[in-house]
Amino acid sequence: MTTSTSPQSLWQRVTTSLSSGPTAYAFLVFYVLVCSFLLLTNPRTELSTDIVFVLFMLSMLVAYRSRVAGWFKVVLGVFALGIVLPYFGTLNPFYIDVATQAGIFTALALGLNVVVGFAGLLDLGYVAFFAVGAYAWAIFSTPQISEINPAWSPVDPIMFYLFLIIGLILGLITGVLLGLPVLRLRGDYLAIVTLGFGEVIRVIANNLDRPVNVTNGSQGIRDIERPPLVLVDLVRNLGVVADDNRLYQLFFYYLVLIILLLTVIVVARLKNSRIGRAWEAIREDEVAAVAQGIPRVRMKLLAFAIGASFAGVMGVVFASKQLFINPPTFDLLRSINILVMVILGGMGSIPGAMLGAIIVTMLDLQILPRTAAVIREAQAAGLPIPRQFDPTQYQRLFFGLLLVVMMIFRPEGLWPDERRREEQHEVEVTEEEFEADKSVAPTGADMGR
Repeated sequence: MTTSTSPQSLWQRVTTSLSSGPTAYAFLVFYVLVCSFLLLTNPRTELSTDIVFVLFMLSMLVAYRSRVAGWFKVVLGVFALGIVLPYFGTLNPFYIDVATQAGIFTALALGLNVVVGFAGLLDLGYVAFFAVGAYAWAIFSTPQISEINPAWSPVDPIMFYLFLIIGLILGLITGVLLGLPVLRLRGDYLAIVTLGFGEVIRVIANNLDRPVNVTNGSQGIRDIERPPLVLVDLVRNLGVVADDNRLYQLFFYYLVLIILLLTVIVVARLKNSRIGRAWEAIREDEVAAVAQGIPRVRMKLLAFAIGASFAGVMGVVFASKQLFINPPTFDLLRSINILVMVILGGMGSIPGAMLGAIIVTMLDLQILPRTAAVIREAQAAGLPIPRQFDPTQYQRLFFGLLLVVMMIFRPEGLWPDERRREEQHEVEVTEEEFEADKSVAPTGADMGR
């Protein structure tokens, strides 16, 4: 039986023409240049700049998706993220900080996507690995280490770069420790155990101030050390006039950008490797995967370990950037936020996880607070808006409604994985064929003939 292919809609024809061929090159250059011009000519902190900033951030995902040469994507990325955005950050430091936060949570979403999207293991305690890396650097870089043993002293700030590797290793080990007791669990049981693991880490950090003060309990750890600015003289010789705080903002932005780039490369290579195909097989049908000879134990542990290692690295960066951490920073809502990023963008999709992370981070740090400011201005102007209404207080409500709408109208996510999209399409075609077969099914008389 053959199935007829439905004609493409106008939107599909437009997106196809803009994503390939000479039109794609011209469109991407025009898109990035227009967004760059609008940003640099309006560095004020206002709603219009927020919208242009979001469009600018999404330009890299559009380039990633387009069928253009790899060198062109690299040149475009270097120009936009390596030159325009840092320079714009010197004009308005708020936006470079938002971009850095978005980069941190994008890396976390990619790590969780390995566990949830690739291997199909629902993890509600992912923030625990983030906390392990953050507390490792916070303890060893501050006088908190002397509370454990008076003979010990804080490490030199240059050790920050070594602790990036240590954070990766600690995250990997913690991921294996979580994976061992949940190897035979699936679905709701797996979610409950991982949720409990995340809460255990938070409670330990909250209570590990006695009898030996390791984490300083609920008061958290302050004055976390930052790495030295080794290239500060070179930067200032280039004509950049900025204080140390502004230079540290640029430093963390470039550091997060480099780590994020390496994360994307590693995750993409894993997805297209034998390991990635084994994870997909376990996700689709674990029994069939084991019957085909895929080592279930090894693959599950590997998924937990690799996903956790990214969180461990970013925990070190986050602690050094924020200068203060405490147990509530790593609560259950943080894990749910990261999971929302993965689901919203599309489980199993690398650009989807990045898109979801950018959208959720922008909503959290930028769009909802700015909307609240606009509403307060409208209230001051005399509009009949209740003074108790503040969008920032209804953040979870907005996220919940967003997920409900997504599950109804686009359950595969905003930017789904190609395999998941094909599976969804195959299901729809099968249902149509089934209805068609019912309408032309032979009757008993026909069978008698």
